[in-house]
Amino acid sequence: MLVLGFPAGSFETNAYVIAPGPGSGCLIIDPGQRSADGLHELITRHRLEPEAVLITHGHMDHTWDAVPVSRRYGVPVHIHPDDRFMLAAPARGLPANFPGELLEGHPCAEPSDVRLFGESEEGEEGRERGEGREPGEPVVAAGLTVSAHHVGGHTPGSVVFHCAYEGESVLFTGDALFAGALGRTDGPGGDALGLRNSLARVCGPMDDTTALCTGHGGTSTLGRERRVHAFL
Repeated sequence: MLVLGFPAGSFETNAYVIAPGPGSGCLIIDPGQRSADGLHELITRHRLEPEAVLITHGHMDHTWDAVPVSRRYGVPVHIHPDDRFMLAAPARGLPANFPGELLEGHPCAEPSDVRLFGESEEGEEGRERGEGREPGEPVVAAGLTVSAHHVGGHTPGSVVFHCAYEGESVLFTGDALFAGALGRTDGPGGDALGLRNSLARVCGPMDDTTALCTGHGGTSTLGRERRVHAFL
């Protein structure tokens, strides 16, 4: 599996591209501030064809370039419904004392094609019939199978993405879990106990060798984090 990433923008948010290998379809994860050109360079260099954008949570540093990236490749943006509001109103997901000038340049708009985790592909009609993606039900795209697990706590709609491919296991944790640290829960909608319980539920069945690709900072493994966080 090809996993490419780099820290983007003034918030140094890790943006990722994942694919079965060069010359294949790919998925883009968390296109943050000023990530669009770097993502395009990786996609071009490895001859990839984007099929979707996946968002771990709605904070503006993870969604900043979702509009231009999704428009450039004509692909949908997938996000949990509880965090959708932040796409067009990023300030609502931030603490009241967050410096407003740091939002200058954010599009404050939804991409043209938004798909919601936990919701039927048929939107409101599907919801009325009780249809929807079950927790952890895989999304199959670009030749990959990606499970989106809800781990609300950093934000109400935070998710982690688990991808297993030909013996490799990778967990994209956004801001829920870092190398050596848990995500913050002191912002709007934060829930410290909920985050711990969700991560324990999701990570419990996974092997120690599962690689962690985090929203900020370096990578880790689940085994390494279990030595820091016993509840995992």
